[in-house]
Amino acid sequence: MTAATTFPLAFSATPSQSARAEAEREAILADPGFGKHFTDHMVQVTWTLDEGWHDAEVVPYGPITLDPAASVLHYGQEIFEGLKVYRHADGSIWSFRPEANALRLQRSAERMALPSLPTEDFLESLRQLLAFDKAWVPSAPETSLYIRPFMIASESFLGVRAAQKVDYRVIASPAGAYFHGGVRPVSIWLSTDYSRAGRGGTGAAKTGGNYAASLLPQAEAYRNGCDQVLFLDSVEQKYLEELGGMNIFLVRHDGTLITPALSGSILEGITRESIIRLAKDRGHAVEERPVTLDEWREGVASGEISESFACGTAAVITPIGALKGPDFAIGDVSAPAGALTMSLREELTDIQYGRKPDRHGWLTRLG
Repeated sequence: MTAATTFPLAFSATPSQSARAEAEREAILADPGFGKHFTDHMVQVTWTLDEGWHDAEVVPYGPITLDPAASVLHYGQEIFEGLKVYRHADGSIWSFRPEANALRLQRSAERMALPSLPTEDFLESLRQLLAFDKAWVPSAPETSLYIRPFMIASESFLGVRAAQKVDYRVIASPAGAYFHGGVRPVSIWLSTDYSRAGRGGTGAAKTGGNYAASLLPQAEAYRNGCDQVLFLDSVEQKYLEELGGMNIFLVRHDGTLITPALSGSILEGITRESIIRLAKDRGHAVEERPVTLDEWREGVASGEISESFACGTAAVITPIGALKGPDFAIGDVSAPAGALTMSLREELTDIQYGRKPDRHGWLTRLG
């Protein structure tokens, strides 16, 4: 679906009358956690079949009122994005590859029969929110402001068809360092009873149902002492796909990076794509192809596979120490994180925080 709007959105604003005092805000920023606190404002834009995108506003953060028959509540027609905003040493505020998030939101919208929000309007929605809430971008090392744009079908209608009224909103939450006590290798549980997505399904879209499907196996991972869950393909149950919320890489002893090819059931991670580019810049070979569980298991046993890591917006790059299944275990979480894994993580975060040059033009200034 495409919006009828053919001009950039004009935003109005209603400043919050109950914005947090500076002292309260600073206390939150001193220990924000992740997704626990939210800024004083949010963006809202409406789409209808007849008018396209309209009524773009910055309003006080608060509850959303929905009719009980709203389509999103019954058919799960919704999508979202996740990106971070960083405060550089000079106080300026930057986002990492927000244009890529805009394009992925458009791809997700197409798959979920939602209207496409133009890239320029997506970027402007971020600027508008930051114009009011830039004080919420923390400055402590390895902290950021996490931005969550999302789109929901809000038409009150119980027929099974694409909604003709949709709401787009943007909220933000200060985020502390993802790892308390530093980055450490994590353990991964292999799900053998469940699949995250199937061929022809919604796996490549960033939609809530994919994450809901991962919650039960994620709980199984916790019960088995693991931090995350890994899914295999739903057809043959032998090819690596992705974790509950992150893409995965293996590293051969010669420095070659291997990652599952995008197959239509794997989310196209922006961090994943950035890692591939940085690795190639260094001269590393990168193989995007089907990867079997046996290749990983046998590669670790023979020494062919020397490192593995997961990647995503929240944790950036997470070293994997061990993979466990119902009847096997490979690796050791007590072993140190791989050298290439940590080097790529350092390079990527240095670019995001402005500590190293942005050779690819990935950073967009928002304040």
